Amino acid sequence: MEHSPLEENWDVLVSLLPKDWQKEAEKTKALKGLRKNKSVEDLLRTLLIHLACGYSLRETAVRARQAKLADMSDVALMKRLRKSKNWLAALCLSMFQERGVCLRGDSNFEVRLFDATNIKEPGKTGSLWRIHYSVKVPSLSCDFFKVTPVEGKGTGESLKQYSVKNGDYIIADRGYSTASGIDHVAQCKGYILVRMSPHNLEVMDSSGKPMRWKERLEEITDSGHSRSWPVYILDNQGKHIPGRICAIRKTEEAIRQAHKNLHRRASKNGQQLQAETLLHAQYVIVFTTFPESRFSATEVMRWYRLRWQIELVFKRFKQIAQLGHLPKHDDESAQAWLYGKLFIALLAEKLIAQARAISPWGCSLFEKASSESMA
Repeated sequence: MEHSPLEENWDVLVSLLPKDWQKEAEKTKALKGLRKNKSVEDLLRTLLIHLACGYSLRETAVRARQAKLADMSDVALMKRLRKSKNWLAALCLSMFQERGVCLRGDSNFEVRLFDATNIKEPGKTGSLWRIHYSVKVPSLSCDFFKVTPVEGKGTGESLKQYSVKNGDYIIADRGYSTASGIDHVAQCKGYILVRMSPHNLEVMDSSGKPMRWKERLEEITDSGHSRSWPVYILDNQGKHIPGRICAIRKTEEAIRQAHKNLHRRASKNGQQLQAETLLHAQYVIVFTTFPESRFSATEVMRWYRLRWQIELVFKRFKQIAQLGHLPKHDDESAQAWLYGKLFIALLAEKLIAQARAISPWGCSLFEKASSESMA
């Protein structure tokens, strides 16, 4: 029996899913309460119409009904999305582990990864929003989700957007590297690890003098080696915030690529590159208040590397998230939506990776087809 192109595409997509994707649906009770169609496959296909194609809940319900996948209202679909939150989170966790991102570890210790992205909903009058979210590692649980407009006071990317508790360990990218935001975390008695540029923070060394970047960075002569120095930064009121600068030297190939990008950008903008800019591009530099007694410079950079591995998926997520209607009034639905978008981003990354490994038949081998051919 010949499959339609649509069914063939679905078979390819299923081949990319984690092996335990159906069992996880049962384990997390994603189908609990369904009276009619209790097919895990049909539920996933219905959710993907909303999450991957970007249709509203109402249009998704109509399309699912026409495709005979599900017969439910948009309100019922919203409730099913909420019930699927833990399932979608588990699928994300499994797919991260497939990528070699180690998310298993000490269950008594977690860090929070902060990020934000802009979302424009479909249509000529589609609203523009900024979502601020926090994902915990290693559990990969979303513990904070906030939606703001993209313009106006108090809407920008800032550590101040997030609730921070005593003892929180937070990792963020360079967009969050501001003295006021770092002070916010310190005031809440949390710890911060943030990538920085020497231009966006006023850093003083332990003697109270401006950080001598060239002298310090050139102490690291070998790729992959890291160092740290005690420093403090100054906020707008001249307040001292103590911490450490940690830096690691990039590989020669990474340095070459970074310099190439800088030269291209400077040429495009008609700018003259400074020697210190080229120097800083040879290193990954972070500011942290993580306690040195527990986190050596190497350990700090390992944690930041983990953040960067997940950031690669966040980048794809930010592209995909712009397709679709964002649940704005319900935390559970919003978190489920986030997990769904991350899951699609991971699927997209895996599909792209497989597409680059060209095969004459156009897709991966299927276990079912293989067993039948041997029969």
